[in-house]
Amino acid sequence: MSSLAEQDPLIANAIEKEIDRQRRNIVLIASENYASRAVLEAQGSALTNKYAEGYPGRRYYGSCEFVDIAEGSAIERSKELFGAQHSNVQPHSGATANLEAYAAICEPGDTIMGLRLDQGGHLTHGSPVNFSSKIYNFVAYGLNQETEQLDYEEIAALAKQTKPKVIVAGYTAYPRTIDFAKFKEISDEVGAILMVDMAHISGLVASGVHPSPVPYASIVTSTTHKSLRGPRGAFILCDEEYQRNVDRAVFPYAQGGPLMHAIAAKAVCFNEALSADFKRYGESIVENAQAMASALEGSGLRIVSGGTDNHLMLVDLRPINLTGSEAEDALGKVGITANKNAIPNDPQPPRITSGLRLGTPAITSRGFGVEESQKVAQLIVQTLNEKDDPEQLKIIADEVSQLTASFPVPGIDY
Repeated sequence: MSSLAEQDPLIANAIEKEIDRQRRNIVLIASENYASRAVLEAQGSALTNKYAEGYPGRRYYGSCEFVDIAEGSAIERSKELFGAQHSNVQPHSGATANLEAYAAICEPGDTIMGLRLDQGGHLTHGSPVNFSSKIYNFVAYGLNQETEQLDYEEIAALAKQTKPKVIVAGYTAYPRTIDFAKFKEISDEVGAILMVDMAHISGLVASGVHPSPVPYASIVTSTTHKSLRGPRGAFILCDEEYQRNVDRAVFPYAQGGPLMHAIAAKAVCFNEALSADFKRYGESIVENAQAMASALEGSGLRIVSGGTDNHLMLVDLRPINLTGSEAEDALGKVGITANKNAIPNDPQPPRITSGLRLGTPAITSRGFGVEESQKVAQLIVQTLNEKDDPEQLKIIADEVSQLTASFPVPGIDY
């Protein structure tokens, strides 16, 4: 019996059940992935015990020589991976990284442009319920109603009208390639700072299957646990010009002691992403997403914007008279984990939605290829069509179990 099982069986049992769920389910949440055994070992290590306020070589606590190695490695590896001038690996999450990035380049009340939440932006890109809109004056841009894609002419016109201090690009539910060069051109024209939140696509950027924002953006924020396949956490890249401001915005402005175990796991993650295998992984994510989107579209579902260039797709469920909430619930019953998501100009409220967001990073980590991705699309369509038939749902659930049984979970099974 493990120490945890002996001392706290309730938590041990919850963890075991979660491990079983991760094995049994097809995970299609675009922001989830499976960390490697090495990442999990680093994050669960004795570095948890060490307090290390400050930065490598400049700590406010003694005996930091070994955690300095971990953080220094994370910094250098992330700079090498993305070709950045400076990296801060201490942010605890994507939201705090964005808070800190804004603080590094803005004063309260400054104007920032970001994509609307209901069109694919993030809470921290100016949602009325988030700190971002309460501290700063956010101006929202949207997608072209016809193409459901970014309209750079409209964005440029809005920027000229509002003269923002910062323009934010990078999104949580946008399935197309982002033209960072165009954003840089718009930003320069109005004298704005370009900031990119690449949390969702950082793994694709690292593997070279999505253009990098680093040559164009002064500040880039990202998480490490999505397509980058690392621990839950975040980091900030920036030009040397903003290095001092970014470091001070992270500590002492927004955070105290860094999570050294998480930072060590980030270092492992960056090292894994520097490997040749990771490039093929990124390519497979996109191939699988495009195969799944095509199969879904071929079965009568509408794919927002007509397809995908990256790791995710948005499915408009209105043609089959289902809401996102209904679809998420039905898929959950057969062991397919997905999340409801607003589509552009969604008539439904956020808790209901008219769409599903589906992503392929996690299934690709398990070894699913194009054939399996097409099979998953078929299972999704069958589930949505048979959602009120318990017997059919049981048959589909058995098919899901048979499929996942053939693909071990990284970090858990090997």
